[in-house]
Amino acid sequence: MLLRLLGRWRRKPREGPQLVLFSRPGCHLCEEMKDVLARAKVVPRFRLREVNIEEDPELLKRFERSIPVLEIAGRTAFKGRMSPADFRRKYARIVADSGPESSTD
Repeated sequence: MLLRLLGRWRRKPREGPQLVLFSRPGCHLCEEMKDVLARAKVVPRFRLREVNIEEDPELLKRFERSIPVLEIAGRTAFKGRMSPADFRRKYARIVADSGPESSTD
């Protein structure tokens, strides 16, 4: 029993899904969404990549009128406003759907 508990303690924490936030400078809704993400207390912790749509003509055309857009694990999860409760709920559902990751220790 003790060995099993020690094994769990020594394992690396599970890494959460990648989040991609499509935004642009000067977007107040983008700043609000970043603030919600910065304050989010979710497990496992996610990795966030922010993409400035103004740096890519295709993304600018695709998202010009719909930012911010947040993708979780490759799926569009939110457009525009996002409440902390809605984020936690959707994030938990996506993490649960992805199932446990296999250990490579």
